Amino acid sequence: MKKTVTALLVMCLLLPISAFGCGQRDGSNGVVNVHNWGEFIDESIFRIFERETGIRVNYSTYETNEALYSLMRRGGANIDVIIPSDYMIARMIEEDMLAELDFTNIPNYSLIDEQYKGLGYDPENRFSVAYMTGTVGIIYNSAMISGEINSWSALLNPDFTGQILMFDNPRDAFGIALKHLGFSLNTTNETEIRHAYELLVQQKPLLQAYVMDQIFDKLESGEAWIGPYYAGDFLIMAENNQDLRFARPHEGTNFFVDAMCIPRDAANKTNAELFINFMTRTDIALMNMEYIMYASANYEAAALFGEELYPEDYKIMFADSEVLANSEVYTHLPRHILELYDELWVELKR
Repeated sequence: MKKTVTALLVMCLLLPISAFGCGQRDGSNGVVNVHNWGEFIDESIFRIFERETGIRVNYSTYETNEALYSLMRRGGANIDVIIPSDYMIARMIEEDMLAELDFTNIPNYSLIDEQYKGLGYDPENRFSVAYMTGTVGIIYNSAMISGEINSWSALLNPDFTGQILMFDNPRDAFGIALKHLGFSLNTTNETEIRHAYELLVQQKPLLQAYVMDQIFDKLESGEAWIGPYYAGDFLIMAENNQDLRFARPHEGTNFFVDAMCIPRDAANKTNAELFINFMTRTDIALMNMEYIMYASANYEAAALFGEELYPEDYKIMFADSEVLANSEVYTHLPRHILELYDELWVELKR
């Protein structure tokens, strides 16, 4: 675990087993192939699942929703469970890439907070089970940057030239530019999107690199000073570099829900549903939440985590009503807008 909190573990151990809905070995066998974001699960839980079910977990990772989508379009590479973000789930549903879930194999779905059900990306709750939620912000090194950061404009500051990192995926990169310009993350106005592109062109010579998981090493080591990333990952980085700070810009940001899904052609669908049920169990949700420092969609786990245990971390993990009021959830965009994003992203990265 990234953190060791005796009080939390003792609290969990004192709970009756029925609160966790602990599974028993059911005679199942075979494998389940899980494809997930990097740094987004406590891999020690796989041994628990394998011991309880006899199902072996094959695990692999991806860095962006777009990389996952591209892999799925090429045939899925024998994947049974994926954990995309809200807008990508909507796109995959529209393109018939996901299987409907058999919730008789996922009784722990009842532990998912109602606020994460019936959302726009899966309004009938047929294809997904919410996993973790969070926000995007700016991570910066306070030993290198004086003063408080509170605006996306910090990522355009020429004083930080060569020390700025930027998302290496179009939706997040364009999203930052759009919010800085006062536009919606989900605009379909091509003029606004092209204005965002011009802002990214302006930013490009100031950058050290476009990154995803590489941001961990670069910010923790002090190789770079500032970059946008996800709140939970900041909490992990800050354990290794106490000079790091997290800011949610005043212009607003992205609030996201990542959820567990099964590809339409999954070879091991029942095993995948058993794995999703296991992941949704309270004790396992707690282990994952403490390890990756994102807010679980399991309401019992979220309540057990407790603000009193991590008072500062809690404020970053669990967005309050003021933050949520100033945030947007990405939605699935029309095809012609997605094609425009792709065209402009390729041009930007040349």
